[in-house]
Amino acid sequence: MTTYTDETAARTLVVESARSLFARGLTHGSTGNLSVRLADQSLLLTPTGSSLGTVTEAELSRTDVHGRHLDGPRPTKEAFLHAAFYRARPTADAVVHLHSTYAAALSARADLDPVDVLPPLTAYYAMRVGTLPLLPYHAPGDRTLEALAEETARTHHACLLANHGPVIAAATLGQAADAAEELEETAKLFFLLHGHPTRPLTPEQAAALTPIPSRRPETA
Repeated sequence: MTTYTDETAARTLVVESARSLFARGLTHGSTGNLSVRLADQSLLLTPTGSSLGTVTEAELSRTDVHGRHLDGPRPTKEAFLHAAFYRARPTADAVVHLHSTYAAALSARADLDPVDVLPPLTAYYAMRVGTLPLLPYHAPGDRTLEALAEETARTHHACLLANHGPVIAAATLGQAADAAEELEETAKLFFLLHGHPTRPLTPEQAAALTPIPSRRPETA
């Protein structure tokens, strides 16, 4: 069952979530984009060139699950990434893509394991993110990334775009935003602990916490 059955309520939720992420410094300027999947399987997205701090409900775009523009303003140039995650993850009804500072800084480092770029420093990171693969650099809007993003999303609900930022899918927009914030805070911890001995969760400890069970507390 799709979480977002009422488009009007879904538009309100997207704008409220966008405002919250912007107000807490998790995105800046006209960076970042959000989406939800509606009951008819179309996607409701923030538009191209918009700020998450000022976007309005009337400005949201709609595409299909292949990224084709259906109505409203022109969607974010990264609509194809959202569509790729929805096709790969039938239980995901929300996607968040941010350029948050510490996650973006992490994405520019050359000394990390691209299979999983962050150690599980906290239990909540293990629960909300799990493993975080790094996808190679593509210019924003470059659709040659689409196939790789879809393939990655079949086995991971989150990934990090090199020299760019994270993309996270979840059953609800609240869960996706929570995971994005947890990723940002863990990236911050990673930099704060650089040069110090650390004690990440063991593989067994992390596996016991991953993932948070899929649940759909939001209705729209």
